Amino acid sequence: MKSIIFVALFFFTSQLLHAQEIGLELYSLRNQFKTDVPGTLATIKSWNVHEIEGGGTYGLPMDKYKKLLAQNGLTMVGVAANFDSLAANPQAAVNEAKAFGAKYIVCFWISHNSDTFTIDDAKKAVDVFTAAGKLAKANGLSFCYHTHGYEFRPYENGTLFDYLVQHTDPEYVNFEMDVFWVKQPGQDPVTLLKKYSNRFTLLHLKDRKPGTPDSQDGHADEESNVVLGQGDVNIAAIMQEAKKIGVKHYFIEDESSRSVEQVPQSLAYLKDLK
Repeated sequence: MKSIIFVALFFFTSQLLHAQEIGLELYSLRNQFKTDVPGTLATIKSWNVHEIEGGGTYGLPMDKYKKLLAQNGLTMVGVAANFDSLAANPQAAVNEAKAFGAKYIVCFWISHNSDTFTIDDAKKAVDVFTAAGKLAKANGLSFCYHTHGYEFRPYENGTLFDYLVQHTDPEYVNFEMDVFWVKQPGQDPVTLLKKYSNRFTLLHLKDRKPGTPDSQDGHADEESNVVLGQGDVNIAAIMQEAKKIGVKHYFIEDESSRSVEQVPQSLAYLKDLK
């Protein structure tokens, strides 16, 4: 009997250890936050979500906003950092992350002219990210850049994204894969996870309506975001590979006008994945 109980406890503990926490990127509810911050945070709590990624306080005093987060059992894992602000004053991003108790600073967009991302833009980004990453590490934080589609333009024998990876030090700079923004420019998220298995620490989960035209300018129809598992991004295969390489945090991001309806369905889909 003791051996049976031991095996059962081991299996249960093992399952808990391998259970993957799924968080939410707060941009998914940007429209709801405009009119009701407390109610929107309560909605997230009702979905049994505990980890969030965001930044800012939606006009509330920091202490009041943090109190609302605590009341709803929400932990800010990562905060957004504007590229130009990061270049001018990376300490401000560090201060915000520390104020929230977050572990990550994430840049979501590299400033560049029009819709053409060039090697000069990539080189500037390497310098900005390296400086920010060194400062982040000195303050016990980690820095990541979030892929946004335009980095996959061809360059030499690869892409500009390859250049970003190869010219940054993983000690200071790593990446958050937005799987939609890898699929949108015609890349395969699973292949990229395998290629740079030690560089992706965060993941944005977002699916794309089949038939959506590709683009390499970092822009797409927000309404092409569908419930996870109903699109052409191959979420199941991505989750399998991401868990294998040890991605640390996962966030659903649904930019569509249907996010309040779709996020719970996406959570249910992920829960049922084997």
